Amino acid sequence: MFAINPGHTTRCLRLWKWKHQVCALRRCLSGQRWQTLTLWGSRCLLQTIHPTNLLQVAPYSSKKDRIDMSGYDVEYIRNFSIIAHVDHGKSTLADRLLEITGCIPKAASNKQVLDKLQVERERGITVKAQTASLFYTLEGKKYLLNLIDTPGHVDFSYEVSRSLSACQGVLLVVDANEGIQAQTVANFFLAFEAQLSVIPVINKIDLKNADPERVEKQIEKMFDIPASDCIRISAKFGTNVERVLQEVVRRLPPPAVEKGRPLKALLFDSMFDQYRGVIASVALFGGEVCKGNKIVSAHSGKCYEVNEVGILTPDEVPAEKLCAGQVGYLVAGMKDVQEAQIGDTLHLLKQPVEPLPGFKPAKPMVFAGMFPVDQSEYSNLKSALEKLTLNDSSVSVTRDSSSALGAGWRLGFLGMLHMEVFNQRLEQEYNASLIVTSPTVPYKAVLSSPKLIKEHGEEVITIVNPSEFPDRSVAKEYLEPMILGTIISPDEYLGKIMSLCQTRRAEQKSFLYIDEHRIMMKYLFPLNEVVVDFYDTLKSLSSGYASFDYEDAGYQPADLVKMDILLNGRLVEELVTIAHKEKAYSVGKAICERLRDAIPRQLFEVAVQAAIGSKIIARETVKAYRKNVLAKCYGGDITRKMKLLKRQAEGKKKMRKIGNVEVPKDAFISVLKRQPDK
Repeated sequence: MFAINPGHTTRCLRLWKWKHQVCALRRCLSGQRWQTLTLWGSRCLLQTIHPTNLLQVAPYSSKKDRIDMSGYDVEYIRNFSIIAHVDHGKSTLADRLLEITGCIPKAASNKQVLDKLQVERERGITVKAQTASLFYTLEGKKYLLNLIDTPGHVDFSYEVSRSLSACQGVLLVVDANEGIQAQTVANFFLAFEAQLSVIPVINKIDLKNADPERVEKQIEKMFDIPASDCIRISAKFGTNVERVLQEVVRRLPPPAVEKGRPLKALLFDSMFDQYRGVIASVALFGGEVCKGNKIVSAHSGKCYEVNEVGILTPDEVPAEKLCAGQVGYLVAGMKDVQEAQIGDTLHLLKQPVEPLPGFKPAKPMVFAGMFPVDQSEYSNLKSALEKLTLNDSSVSVTRDSSSALGAGWRLGFLGMLHMEVFNQRLEQEYNASLIVTSPTVPYKAVLSSPKLIKEHGEEVITIVNPSEFPDRSVAKEYLEPMILGTIISPDEYLGKIMSLCQTRRAEQKSFLYIDEHRIMMKYLFPLNEVVVDFYDTLKSLSSGYASFDYEDAGYQPADLVKMDILLNGRLVEELVTIAHKEKAYSVGKAICERLRDAIPRQLFEVAVQAAIGSKIIARETVKAYRKNVLAKCYGGDITRKMKLLKRQAEGKKKMRKIGNVEVPKDAFISVLKRQPDK
């Protein structure tokens, strides 16, 4: 069904040649509003047309209806985020809040409405914080509630910390069945450090094994929040969700703004639109902004003219203006992705203000090389990277090059899941074809020579590319990154988890029972031992019940070695890795075995070797395809048989000298994955 209008060219050009018949039908059927009519052409069946559309065609207009936001005083504004562990029901609760406030119609299809990315719907997790403005009436007063739905995985904690900067309170959602998990604790302390009001919400009380009383005791013991302050709900069925909105209005304070002062806006998120440029998410801490205003970036000093302001409900709705205390979006013609710095302060032209504190820069924990499959696609991939890093400012990008893969970049991520999601978004949203090398962590080396210190400008250098790892002759000490990991699990898996931590060179720091059957342990881990597959192994050992979170714990001295990977004696720079000396053999053996399985067989034998300096510590062989040259030989002519075999061996030796071995791109990402710890 569609309206007949020559402006709608995509569908109507097929009908435009039938305009005389359509006009006649419109005159004849002007009173038949609910009938459905089918038009037949000389060759094919045309689209089905509803007479209602024939009568109610609105002329096309490029103007959008704008709403007036000036009627909401600061006292009637509440800005809050939803924080929780993975899969505790944040997005489902957000869906119910949107339905109750009338932002979206009630429908069974309302699942993860705020999760707009394809990767979020495929994986069933939130990876990008999303904003929505809700209009709610309580006791005859109209309130504006600005909601931010945040991710729950540890790799996206930077999204959470940025979202909290635009809020005055949080809803801490806890699963009534699983109870407090590692990321629940981490997110609570993020909110606590930001001095935000916390409303605990116990979700999934409809589950058969739900035990809200036990969870209330955990919250009281861990966070010192009275059990009476907890709200029991079922977001799936909407049970008691209305009370959540009431408590948001009653418990959370309005935003603290400077009335009568000029514009002061915090840019806490952004995305790129190829037609409108940068769409910035802003929180106003003073003043107001409307279309036509001249604004200035405190970071760059550049001036822009505001083209559009509005709110998200969750779709974009243009507004006449945004006022102090409100959260919305702003389009100001920023075409360069480097112009929208996350944490920047925006103010009016010739009305400078003191910049807001902004955000602490994200610290990458995992580095990987990224190269286009075809070097002709370099510029397209560069443009895609710039636009996507605008949407995900926690990714660090530096240029890199490889003799085998050509020009590319070395990217820093907050974790392995973050890296996988970023690569998936590049492929889905920008149709990019790329090769990603093995992930590594940033190491440090203390230089021993004054000449080298003068050359590098510092005594301690950071190494993010394993191929640049300095030799022991120039470094007197190596440092590896450490993390403080928090594990929460049922006590029945205690023995398995402690054994796993010991195999990963972890040092136990604390041990606590949070209730009768659940424990919380803190371990000091080398980051390299955790970043690749520790989380998956932990989940496997605990039947999925254990949770894990970590935070940076600085650097410690370590006995590290650089391990080269050789294919037929040729170094493969992309597969160079750094390992602890005690584990060098097992890591090298595992890499060689995986490469042996990943590299296709050739007409000649391929030797896969792991080497530390000039010493080979592990080797695997990819067997050659071998033709049976003795098939035509009969009898016992040993001399002829030996001659044929010798000629075949000489040919394969020659091929081995001139033959090239291509490593499949899948091997670059899988080469460092360990076998399950025994």
